[in-house]
Amino acid sequence: MSTHRVFSALDEADRHALAADMAVERLDAAALVLAGEDHHLQLCWLVQGLAQARDPEGEAADLLLQPGELIGAISAQACAVAAWPVHAVSAVTVARLPQDALLRWCERVRALRFFFPGLASGPATGPGAQSEHGMRMSLITRPVGSLLRHAPVTMSPGDTIRQAARAMRDARISSVLIVDAEQRLTGLITDRDLRNRVVADGLDIERPLADIATLAPVSVQSREPAFQALLLMARHNIHHVPVVENERPVGMITTTDLTEHYSTSAVHLVREIHLQPDTEGLAAVAGKVRGLQRSLVDADATAYSSAHIITAITDALTERLLQLAQARLGPAPVDFVWVAAGSQARNEQTARSDQDNCLVLDDAFDEALHGEYFAALSRFVCDGLAQCGYIHCPGEMMAMTPTWRQPLQRWSQYFRSWTDRPEPKALMLTCVFFDQRAVQGHGALLDALRREMLARTRGNRIFLAHMVSNALGHTPPLGLFGQISTARSGEHRGTIDLKHQGIVPIVDLARVYALAGGHEAVNTHDRLMVAADSREVSAQSAHDLRDGLEFLSMLRIRHQARQIEQGQVPDNFLNPDTLSNLERRQLKDVFVVVQELQNVLSKRYVAGRF
Repeated sequence: MSTHRVFSALDEADRHALAADMAVERLDAAALVLAGEDHHLQLCWLVQGLAQARDPEGEAADLLLQPGELIGAISAQACAVAAWPVHAVSAVTVARLPQDALLRWCERVRALRFFFPGLASGPATGPGAQSEHGMRMSLITRPVGSLLRHAPVTMSPGDTIRQAARAMRDARISSVLIVDAEQRLTGLITDRDLRNRVVADGLDIERPLADIATLAPVSVQSREPAFQALLLMARHNIHHVPVVENERPVGMITTTDLTEHYSTSAVHLVREIHLQPDTEGLAAVAGKVRGLQRSLVDADATAYSSAHIITAITDALTERLLQLAQARLGPAPVDFVWVAAGSQARNEQTARSDQDNCLVLDDAFDEALHGEYFAALSRFVCDGLAQCGYIHCPGEMMAMTPTWRQPLQRWSQYFRSWTDRPEPKALMLTCVFFDQRAVQGHGALLDALRREMLARTRGNRIFLAHMVSNALGHTPPLGLFGQISTARSGEHRGTIDLKHQGIVPIVDLARVYALAGGHEAVNTHDRLMVAADSREVSAQSAHDLRDGLEFLSMLRIRHQARQIEQGQVPDNFLNPDTLSNLERRQLKDVFVVVQELQNVLSKRYVAGRF
């Protein structure tokens, strides 16, 4: 324990006490180390030997676990293999710590919560029991498919309204799903539809369901967090969301299913946003975002989850501003898509963020006919975001800047220029605009642009070499002898820049991996997972970078939450002396990992192996 990255910072007495709470077990090769359904019940420390976590659905590569790995409680919160069974590859020695004991230790040594985010503040009191904020965090990270109560009731478009009503009555449900001959989701019927579209209008109940169904309904993937379903409901003012896998429904989730588990201020904020009649109202609601970040920290939300939630608020504000703009200006004369760039695109925002965005317009756009409309729309939205606390981008990388408000063909020219002639300014723009996500509008425009862009970056050695050089421009603050080095002078003397010296290097590494492989993922966590699956980087290195990103992001969010509480403007500059011994040791370990992987990438760049 004295050499383990988590336990070594405990004093000797605490290590002995913690060891006394653990049960040591020796298992033969091929033995089950930890069942998927038992991950939440214990922490399992792999002391000796090798083990393997395997995706039960066979969609991802197996993950080899080395001595020193912690599985169970940590993976349930911090990585995507929370429900994967783990088997021994060789003879292994493991030490198990029950959940209630782990909870007690997290209460006793608060710094341990960095390694076990999302744990409840106290032990469960009975089988399956959870504390209130334990339930909150489980809903943020828990797959929506795990909340489904029964298989979906499906019908064909040609079935009658009468048949649907009987099916709903017999199954005691409030909705049925419409599927095609291949069982793909095509529509939705709810009890509200029966009231408003059938009974109220005296419609013939022998008519086909296709006449009253909501076609192409909003849906959620079964693996997405349940919180995402809540946000969709709030955003679209709906109460039923189909849950799908490969376009085929596996169930239906309702507001009742979710709110009986959990109610969150973030969902209420999204609902409030979509009810505001003007920019002033939106600004008032946006003022609550910093309080939301504090509440997420208090609830021990993971940094990954917190960033997704904060970004969802930004998305909602952007969507409502676009609606208000079009209510004032009229419908758009040609198709467009409003695109988030940078941290918003990656779902990695905090309460202190500027805005990076752009407009991709249909090629039918004519500057003389349509230019004034889109100039007014983008100005309204960008100024509105600024009024809501998202300052104008200092580099003017916003849709209100004419350069970043262009038709698809011009955007294609931009990306061709950046990849063919990767000069310093082009690389800077690449780092912002290669991270893109559609917020509202005709998403197919962005899809077409990204497909072309990724086709140009995949295997493009010259461009990738320049991207690597650019990525190595941000390095961890490690001194000559591997110690953390702080700023020696200036306003931020004695601090480290968590964003540019810690988080950005990991984001840059993940971007290079994604562009080299031509991968669609935008979120840094997702990029690292995909890069590991495609062997752009080893599974262990990707795992280390994800853990490092979570740790650095959590330090940043908690640092900003403290500043907000003290009435200060949140920033990214942290004094390492404010951290515990355990936290400083972990911080150094993260910086070492990033530095090592930057060195690997540098050697790969020199060798030209892309």
